[in-house]
Amino acid sequence: MTILERNDLSVPFEQPERPDKPEEACGVFAVLAPGQAVANLTYFGLYALQHRGQESAGIAAFQGAKVCLHKDMGLVSQVFDQEVLERLPGDLAIGHNRYSTTGSSKVCNAQPVVLMTRLGPFALAHNGNLVNAADLNRSIAATALATATAVEFTSTTDSELIAFALQQAVDSGLDWQAAIVTAAGLCKGAFSLVIGTPHGLFALRDGHGIRPLVFGSLGEPDQGHWVASSESCGLDIVGARYLDDVKPGELIYFRAGDPIPTRQIWCQEPTKLCIFEMIYFARPDSRFFGESLYSYRVRIGEILALETPLDADIVIGVPDSGIPAAIGYSQASGIPFADGLIKNRYVGRTFIQPTQAMREAGIRVKLNPLPDVLSGKRVVVIDDSIVRGTTSRKLVAALRDAGATEVHMRISSPPVTHPCFYGIDTDTQDQLIAARLTLAEIERHLGVDSLAYLSKQGMVEAAHENSNNFCTACFDGAYPIPMDEEVRASKLTLEPALLVNS
Repeated sequence: MTILERNDLSVPFEQPERPDKPEEACGVFAVLAPGQAVANLTYFGLYALQHRGQESAGIAAFQGAKVCLHKDMGLVSQVFDQEVLERLPGDLAIGHNRYSTTGSSKVCNAQPVVLMTRLGPFALAHNGNLVNAADLNRSIAATALATATAVEFTSTTDSELIAFALQQAVDSGLDWQAAIVTAAGLCKGAFSLVIGTPHGLFALRDGHGIRPLVFGSLGEPDQGHWVASSESCGLDIVGARYLDDVKPGELIYFRAGDPIPTRQIWCQEPTKLCIFEMIYFARPDSRFFGESLYSYRVRIGEILALETPLDADIVIGVPDSGIPAAIGYSQASGIPFADGLIKNRYVGRTFIQPTQAMREAGIRVKLNPLPDVLSGKRVVVIDDSIVRGTTSRKLVAALRDAGATEVHMRISSPPVTHPCFYGIDTDTQDQLIAARLTLAEIERHLGVDSLAYLSKQGMVEAAHENSNNFCTACFDGAYPIPMDEEVRASKLTLEPALLVNS
């Protein structure tokens, strides 16, 4: 195995000031295509999934039983160049974009995770979060003690725990498929996985299917070239044809040249896709339930207009995620849509932070209002969510400074009152503004003339799917997967009686 990653595994990654949003999940991508430049294809797949994680990126490429790995901190375009990609030859590649929901921001926590087994090496990339990491850690340690084998952790992530569980299952005598099912059975929580081995590619989702995962074919359908991706936009960018979702609780085995993969249901649980994937996380051109998320987001804007009507002059959206809902709100209400905010699209997760003096002077790194559009207008501003309220408050002040006579905020999701334990970073509960303040108090805090949220019913009905098939825990606290009290206590910091908007 060849490791091309940076040597200093303890260097922390400087983080920018956190946005007023639920922060990203991770992105996983894999290509099995003999004769193709699989590392280059994986680079572009990760590029399309960059919105799912901007802290680190990595690619592991297999050439027979040899695997080369490169991973580092930063965006995909910062971590890889053509010279690096040319040092990743092979027929199979596994890629990952990371946002740290568990483990600190260090290069040692970047993925894929690569380990050696009696059947050869494997590379694992994980999107999600386990809620039984402590129990799994103890189980791995106990197995290592019983078999007199060493387990050397190099990271602080639950993804590495999954990898060690798989390594132990393979080394116990199981084949790849049986070992993956055995390791997955030890995990509780959200996990969408792509796993590369010398024998082929595996893709798996947890029983509830909380995080998305899709697959498609590259080239001619009978060629047996496969692509797996967190979202369909990853397939589109490399010219792969979408075939299907990896179903909740499904394990799929792809072999090079085999026109039909092996599919098996390893676990059956009620489907609980994260509804925030629909509202905010996934790219608007990704397809869920047979249509682009752009269409869903326009619909929730239309429903929001019907549920929360008002008299105003223009509707604007907070770029980029609030734009489709703002268009829907405009269409349903008859209030003209306008571009009132300009986004600097080259900021990303900037490593250079404004000084406090710059912040106090009103530096606007990401969004800048247009006075020509806003001055003298009663403005409806549409955003997809409010988590802490910090950015929203600054935004409202900027709109008023630009001349808006009234600012009415409409949110195309319900109030976020509970933290996520399944792969999205939504802070502890005491940091969630809707868990602490009443609607009137939030209005005063933000400085808006009015504030209204989309109803939970409107949110799920707009998906045109069974409402029971979604995880809505961040809005109602109905967590689909039981967790240890220690895990719950780490984020659920408020008593039920204090949840004013739940």
